[in-house]
Formats: sequence, structure tokens, C-alpha cells
Amino acid sequence: MEIQERTDAIVSLTPAAAAKISALMAEETDVSVLRVAIEGGGCSGFQYGLGFDRGALEGDVEFECEGVRVVVDPFSAPYLRGATVDYLETIQESGFKIDNPNAVSSCGCGHSFQVADDADPGTATGGCGSGCSH
Repeated sequence: MEIQERTDAIVSLTPAAAAKISALMAEETDVSVLRVAIEGGGCSGFQYGLGFDRGALEGDVEFECEGVRVVVDPFSAPYLRGATVDYLETIQESGFKIDNPNAVSSCGCGHSFQVADDADPGTATGGCGSGCSH
């Protein structure tokens, strides 16, 4: 499978995010890529998924960004195009944050979002666990 150049990357990583991801990957065994995905659920209809994987699966888009191999499944790719993954460590918040230009609204927690062509966001159940609401 050919790895795309960064100019074709669906998702970009900030240097801070890439450094944290590389450090976390070094602690794991038998992983070689960062998988970025969206999943149904959360307060606003979709939620982000970040995790490590052994490699790309058939149909995945694979590219390299800031020295990290990234894979995105074909369902998630259109919803994540142009998104940036950052890592923050401040007095107010710590962790990965995704800035997604495709999100038309986001939950207060920043982990859940809605997109314009989401057919029925009202079908999402549950919350993000931080007390936020639509």
C-alpha cells in the first residue's frame, strides 16, 4: 500500500500531537499506525476515536504526517478532511483536541460533534459524561 504525501493527508497533526503520539507508540508493542475515526454517539451525533493499530486495513487511507503513520477508514474520511489533531497540556485542559472544519456544532466537551449532512442527530443517545448538552 502506498503512503500518501502530507499534502494529500486527510488529517494533520501538530508537532505537539505528533510528539505525544510517538512517545505513546514507543510504549506499546505491535502497533505501527495511529487510527483516526469517527463513531456514532456522543452528545452531538458523532464522536472522535483515536487509537493505535497494527496497520492499515483494506480501503483505509494511509499517509504520514509529522513522522507519524496515520490511517483513516473510508467512512470517516469525508467527515475528517481538513481536521487537525493537537495535544494540549495546560492548567485548564490536557489531552488530544481535534479541530474539525466539517463540524457545524460541537458538544461543550469537545469530543462530540454534528455535521451538516447528519440525517438525524436526535437519534444519538447518552452523553459525553461531562454534563454538557446540545
